[in-house]
Amino acid sequence: MSGGSVAVSTRKKRQAGKDVAVQGTNDSSIVSKCSMVSLGYFNDPFLKGFANKTTRRAPLINRGYYVRAKAVDYSLSCFLQQTASYSQRQILSLGAGFDSLYFRLKANGELKNVIVYEVDFPDVVQRKATLIKNKQEFVELIGCIDEIRPAQMGRLFLSGMDYKLLGIDLTEIVELDKLLMETGLNPACPTLILSEVVLTYMRCESSSAVIHWAADRFSSAVFVLYEQIHPADPFGQVMQRHFTQLNSTLHAIIQFPEKETQRRRFLNEGWEECHCIDMNEFYVGFIPEQEKQRIEMLEPFDECEEWHLKCSHYLILSASKGDLRKCLLLRPPPGFRLNKLDTLDPLRIAVSLCETETENPLLRRFGHCSSFIAPNIVVTSGGFGSRGGQHGRLRDISLMIKNGPVWKCSSVKDQGSIHLLTERMFHSMTTLCDSQCIIFGGRTSPLKPLTSLVCLNCDMSDGAISSINLSVKEIECSGNAPSPRWRHTATEVIYKGQRYLFVCGGRSPKELALNDWHFLSLEDYNWADIPVNGPTPESRHSHSACSWKGGVLIAGGLGATQIPLASIFHLRPTSTGFTWDRIETVSSFIPRYAHTAHIIDDELILLGGVAIHSDSTPELTLIDLKTGQSFHYCIDTNLVKWPLMLHNHSSVLLLKERQVLIIGGGGNCFSFGTHLNHQPVLLRLPEIR
Repeated sequence: MSGGSVAVSTRKKRQAGKDVAVQGTNDSSIVSKCSMVSLGYFNDPFLKGFANKTTRRAPLINRGYYVRAKAVDYSLSCFLQQTASYSQRQILSLGAGFDSLYFRLKANGELKNVIVYEVDFPDVVQRKATLIKNKQEFVELIGCIDEIRPAQMGRLFLSGMDYKLLGIDLTEIVELDKLLMETGLNPACPTLILSEVVLTYMRCESSSAVIHWAADRFSSAVFVLYEQIHPADPFGQVMQRHFTQLNSTLHAIIQFPEKETQRRRFLNEGWEECHCIDMNEFYVGFIPEQEKQRIEMLEPFDECEEWHLKCSHYLILSASKGDLRKCLLLRPPPGFRLNKLDTLDPLRIAVSLCETETENPLLRRFGHCSSFIAPNIVVTSGGFGSRGGQHGRLRDISLMIKNGPVWKCSSVKDQGSIHLLTERMFHSMTTLCDSQCIIFGGRTSPLKPLTSLVCLNCDMSDGAISSINLSVKEIECSGNAPSPRWRHTATEVIYKGQRYLFVCGGRSPKELALNDWHFLSLEDYNWADIPVNGPTPESRHSHSACSWKGGVLIAGGLGATQIPLASIFHLRPTSTGFTWDRIETVSSFIPRYAHTAHIIDDELILLGGVAIHSDSTPELTLIDLKTGQSFHYCIDTNLVKWPLMLHNHSSVLLLKERQVLIIGGGGNCFSFGTHLNHQPVLLRLPEIR
């Protein structure tokens, strides 16, 4: 065998391995879809007929597959309604896998004058055909079934009156066209072409050939594409790595990384009209409020950040031509994209790894709190991270002790009464001026909020860092205590010369976002009633709060409608209590939540967070509280060799150095695995321009 023949053979084997891996994504997808259906997210009684096992997926995965199913179903409904008067219509599903689209629509009486064509790899089609023939309910819906396997092509066909199942590789575009024409596809009648996470697995020249062929072949058609976008941000990097490890590389996302590049791609390949939105925009603009409320009640859910990030990394696209040019106009909800960070010409600032004497794996966590508890000593508690080789909620206390430019890391597991902290997430930790931290609220699960208030004390009586002693004491409070909550804030304020803990917002098992606040006296631990006037801030959780001018400045957060907020409020002390003042900003302020915040003089620093109104992550924003002017910065992570996720992190302000120490952060990246930031990093803050 010649060297050229060996190379060709090797390439074919490698491609065959990739094809098998891509086919494997079908098996995983059908299990996730069945999980979503079994819990009542979406009605499809036929999916289970194609699954060889059933597994309950995590709520985040169920929601992700739900919004995908709704987006595709919406597209199908628009097409069927718009073409109802035609005597013949067609649906062509590319890479259909074990999709039950035909059976669901047929059983619902929605396929009048419609022929459904499904195309996939011959091996996938053969497996699907066997499943169909062995289930009477499938056979009855199709009616008379013919099975044909042309010897010269080695491809499987399953043919009914209005259902055609074809086995062929989509890269064989000439043979695909020939096969479709031979089985009755009519290029002149209205056609919907559907591709759900299929073309991206093909090399771009092959997938573009499919897009061009469809535009050229059909006189009146709409092409619906569901696919990934945004490969460059941290979530996108984790997503890409996941598919690469599965030997199912995402090709299109590199060459066509954004909505606009995808839109231009279809227009350049011959389509007359093209619109696309990400799944956040679809969920907000196309899912009725009553349906959203129903979904919220199906499972306990507290992965807001990961949900919004997942939705921002998938789009639904409609390209159309001919009589169907206006069939499916997917446009963002009104006012949804008024603020776009990429139009604000953000500057770039660098982040560097924090130099540590020892590595502490327990600093890899999210949903935790960090704060100075003594000079040069940062304490971190709670959250979700790695313990004993497995992920779970953490009880251990981690310390970072600054000694010159180097930080020493250590953990406290069994010292004194540390066990009283319990395993908690999304609690608050407020440093007092006497080497104490007050820890309040949090949760173990979305159904189990914690009500305890504990005081963490740092004893360095001999002044030596080596003799740090931490103790925990649970505090009994009097008065009317707040309802149990997490994702709230707790900030020290001064009223009539006395110190109070101001607890604001959060969420609970019954309320998606709370709209209340409470004052706890730090002298006698009594929940006090202090008058507060002014415009009441919106319900919110996962916002930030900073002490400022004797009061509190709160910013951002996630509202009751699950939309990030852009409002900033100042709780200002008065002679009779406090009053709320709304802080107006002159320039655009990207709505966000799950960020951290600090104040230096009259500068508000917002670090990280999750946004759904922008194509760019709002990594750092400085707001001049005197002028209301905002300044946006992108973080250069060249010195960090792993994706730096800036949500559900904690941060500590190093005032003298004008730096921020960022600890932890990350989350569950849909079905792509859990990502935790590997180690603390330092961010040098810019001066306001």
